[in-house]
Formats: sequence, structure tokens, C-alpha cells
Amino acid sequence: MEMAHAGYKQFCPLAMAAEVLCTRWTMVLVRELIAGSTRFNDLRRGVPKMSPTLLSQRLKELEEAGIVTRKPVATERGIFEYKLSDAGHDLREVVIAMGMWGQKWVETSISLKNLDPSLLMWDMRRNLDPSPLPDRRVVIQFLYHDLPSTKQDWWLVVEPDGTVDLCWSDPGFDVDLYVTTDLRTMTAIWMGVTDVRSESDRIEFDGAREIASTMQSWLKLSPFAAQKKYVA
Repeated sequence: MEMAHAGYKQFCPLAMAAEVLCTRWTMVLVRELIAGSTRFNDLRRGVPKMSPTLLSQRLKELEEAGIVTRKPVATERGIFEYKLSDAGHDLREVVIAMGMWGQKWVETSISLKNLDPSLLMWDMRRNLDPSPLPDRRVVIQFLYHDLPSTKQDWWLVVEPDGTVDLCWSDPGFDVDLYVTTDLRTMTAIWMGVTDVRSESDRIEFDGAREIASTMQSWLKLSPFAAQKKYVA
């Protein structure tokens, strides 16, 4: 595995790994690849504040380092898929450990200042568990009343086969459940800082009661939510 650029100039394996992995956005991008995103636009959704130019640069560096492979999609001209190599898959436990450390030791109030509706909804789409939902298409609309009108509305469309789509505009289906809340509350629930029942005064449901009552189950949580916060 070659280094993408000159770095610490130390023989220590930790220093050599840091040269590859500790550039800005790199580990967050690796997190997205581990989560299953393979195409450029999907990776962008997982790192929405990363510029397309920098994303391309980091993918190229990871490819040169032997962590990512890039292959054209046979049926779609000009489209590539990015997948982790064996070396990339070996980073799974590193990413999990870093995330668990952040969940445990980083102050919650600091974390909740970094609110991003597109990242939150993308993560929710990816981790949603359809098993508690009715065996049909289910449409859940989230309305964040504290955001500008262009970012208030998000739709999760759950198909009978378990496929979950995230829509930024009205998909044209009947909505089964409207969930109205603020972004901070929903993010705190997703992070495991609180739960749906505890925030009942900050969440308004309109629609199917059976879907609303099982929200904590089908929502799942951030993969790092199981890690309890350190309390001094």
C-alpha cells in the first residue's frame, strides 16, 4: 500500500496509517463506504457538506492507497462504483471504535450543534427497519418546522420488499403518517440521547396510529447509539 503524500516520515505503523486516513473527511467517507454506498451521488448524500471536488480527490487517494477500487458500471455509461478492498474492509472495526469513542466522550451539546437534515434523513433511510410496518407501501413524511421551507419536508417511502427511498420532493403517494418536530429533537433521538416517548411533547403525529406507536422500533438508531455517554 503506497502513501498518497508525504507525511510524518516515521516508521511507526500508526504514523503510516495516519498519513492515509487522517486527512480531512477521509474517515467519514470510509464510514459511508462501509455503510454500503458505492456511487458518487450516494456518497455525496452521506457527506453533504463535502464538496464534489474534494470527494473526487479523496476517492482517488483511497484508490491509490489500495483501500478503494473503482469499476465502471457496465449498464450505465460514465458511471463508476467505488468499493472497499480487503484493506478497506479491515477498517470497519476502526470506524466503529472511533464512532463509539465519539459517542461516549464527545459532549452531547457540542454534537447537537452540528445539525444537518439531509445527513440525518439519509442515515435514517439506511437504517430503517421495515419489519414493524404494514406489509405494503408505507409513506412517512417528516416536517421540521424550525427549518427554512426548502428543507422542511422529507419523505421516507418503504416498499413491501423492504426497499426504503428518501425523497426531497413529494413522491406523489398518499402519506400514512406525518411526523412534525424540530431537527434537534429528531437528531437527539437518532443519536440515542433521548427517545420518542420522552419527547412526546415535541413530536406531533398525524395519521396511522399503529405506525406512530412503533416509531422507536422501525426508526432504529444510529449504529453508535448503543454506546452510553460518559458521566463524570
